[in-house]
Amino acid sequence: MGSLIFLFYPWGFILQGLAILHFIRRRPDTYWLWIILFFGPMGALVYIVVEVIPDFGLLRQSFEGFPRRKRIRALEAAILDNPSVGNYEELADLYSDEGRFARARECYDKAISSRAGSLDAFYRRGIAEIRLGDFAAAVPDLEFVTSRDAKYDSHRAAGLLAHAYANTGQIDKADSLFQQVTKISTQSEAYYNYASFLASQQRAAEAREWAQRILAKKPTMPGYLRRRERPWFRRANGLLRRLPT
Repeated sequence: MGSLIFLFYPWGFILQGLAILHFIRRRPDTYWLWIILFFGPMGALVYIVVEVIPDFGLLRQSFEGFPRRKRIRALEAAILDNPSVGNYEELADLYSDEGRFARARECYDKAISSRAGSLDAFYRRGIAEIRLGDFAAAVPDLEFVTSRDAKYDSHRAAGLLAHAYANTGQIDKADSLFQQVTKISTQSEAYYNYASFLASQQRAAEAREWAQRILAKKPTMPGYLRRRERPWFRRANGLLRRLPT
């Protein structure tokens, strides 16, 4: 019996270590940490079955990174001989997926200068500019998109435009557009950006309400959606903690 315990002894700690590492990165419900710590390897095993294995679906994008980077290298070489709009837009999209927003913006600039009618290029350049913190540049790009299609990307373009207005001091425009978007869209991103805008205007009660709306969606969400929405749940909780009571 003693030899059997010795055989499995290190694996229990390894299992707990993996479970705790995943918990820190993904931040599921806090009670899981106590289950991992107090129930030892068995608690860690339950956590892995319930939380870690379902998360494998979210890792698909990470595994897609290898062929994506290979395609980036191929397009970088192809553009030298064929600097077409399509090549630049595809390369820009791939850079955005990699989080290389400055390079993506450069490619969108070249694509747009050749063919100014591509809504998607303007929209994605606006997103890249927001990620880079250049809200002033994002405003005209997103205005161009929403002026031609107010519902673009399920109203996300309008929500991001309101966010850009808020970060360029256009308070009335931001407030009006946020109200329009949040009446139609249930995206956590729009709710959070609106709550942050309200908090910046010292409208704490309204900010708290919109942050709580994000968290109120959690109990009725299927598990895979809850896992995807975790970053917004964390941000909403963080905002609530910062708001005055």
